[in-house]
Amino acid sequence: MAISPAIREVVASVGGCIELETGKRRVSDEKSNLPVHLGVVINDVRELQTQGIDKLVHTAVFGTEEHKGAARWLIWELGQALGIRPASIHELYVARGRNAIPHTFTTPAMNIRMMAYDSARAAFQAAVQGRVGALIFEIARSEMSYTDQSPAEYMAVILAAAIKEGFRGPLFIQGDHFQINLKKFKANPEEELNALRKLIDDSLAAGFYNIDIDTSTLVDLSKPTLDEQQKLNYEYCALFSDYVRSRQPVGITVSLGGEIGEVGQKNSDVHELRAFMAGYQRLITHKPGLSKISIQTGTSHGGVVLPDGSIAQVEIDFNCLRELSTAAREEFGMGGAVQHGASTLPETAFRHFVEAGAIEVHLATAFQQLVFANLPKELNQEITEWLFKHAADERKPNDTDEQFLHKTRKKATGPFKKQLWSLPESDRARIREVLRQRFALLFDRLGVLNTDRLVQDFVTTREMHKSPESFGIVANVVEDVHGLAD
Repeated sequence: MAISPAIREVVASVGGCIELETGKRRVSDEKSNLPVHLGVVINDVRELQTQGIDKLVHTAVFGTEEHKGAARWLIWELGQALGIRPASIHELYVARGRNAIPHTFTTPAMNIRMMAYDSARAAFQAAVQGRVGALIFEIARSEMSYTDQSPAEYMAVILAAAIKEGFRGPLFIQGDHFQINLKKFKANPEEELNALRKLIDDSLAAGFYNIDIDTSTLVDLSKPTLDEQQKLNYEYCALFSDYVRSRQPVGITVSLGGEIGEVGQKNSDVHELRAFMAGYQRLITHKPGLSKISIQTGTSHGGVVLPDGSIAQVEIDFNCLRELSTAAREEFGMGGAVQHGASTLPETAFRHFVEAGAIEVHLATAFQQLVFANLPKELNQEITEWLFKHAADERKPNDTDEQFLHKTRKKATGPFKKQLWSLPESDRARIREVLRQRFALLFDRLGVLNTDRLVQDFVTTREMHKSPESFGIVANVVEDVHGLAD
């Protein structure tokens, strides 16, 4: 059979720790009855972890388009061989909804924005040390843009980090805030809906089997009744739920989340949940429905920044969180409620999420802050100067420099991606250790230590091989059937 030169070149670049295998006929799960004639054999796992995977992931991010595709395909297949398989957390959450597992943990969903490989490595180091199975790596629609990370790239990077650090088991990758942009929706509804459909398609193809549908931007609190307020929200959430269900891989039940209150706006209540779910359940045609519901309890993304750059103390309504989590489980069979915008909270707050029965908590900004705080001074200064020049239009009239930089730093992650990835190993190791400590603390406070066995008991994973063509690799067709099984 024909093998792409790009695949051969990428395999050769990592030495002899892996090699290509031809001659086996397997059935790929991405298209039923599609024979796959090319696989990957690991000759030396230690060498792969020591050096090989570093080279592969760098190519997957910064190589030519052909070489990116080759490296991403190899990383996917290596994950399959090692038992690190993208999975849906749906079964674990609905088990919580029927009280089949104890309410002793809240799953951390971590938005990995910058220095993605090193940041994910730090999380996996803490996860392996703590035997954590209930953890999610996620990226939002908006983050994909300003961090310059497509779903295919993000999957390759997180999977490579798992390989590097010796993680095994189900790997939960999530599309966070797959959101309808209200301004674009009002200007051209179908164009905005099609953009979200394409994002879902790309994400499913990459292996995102957990998707948070965020149509809460369409909630209109000026309407007189709760049903009218939530109407567009539940209609479009149902529409995209059905869209995902009609396209999810065979044997995978994608975990779906909905959202009843936009983060940073009015706190949610149980009456809104019931109004939303009544409309949603009436409209969906593909079941099951949602496994969790995101709510607003008093936080905001990134926190409220004070003039000196510090974060204002936030008052979270944990009673609201508890009431909504209980209703989500007992009335609708979901795992519970999801807390957004929590990473900048004080360390003492995180145990309260477990006590309130939250099924999941989203964490992002604090990791970004830690990275910036530990960058070499010269690079930090260069980024600061770039922001004052290129992000000045985002500065509000009364913003201090500290407030402006805190809110806009994330916009530098894409333009400076290669520089951040190319830092000396001593700097990267220092940053990884700071992040590892933070992840370890959060895993402890959120009760997810020693959840690896629980996850494997409830979550179904599938060995799912893909063809190089799925990653944009097209080889010249050469007739060669030597060694192929009947």
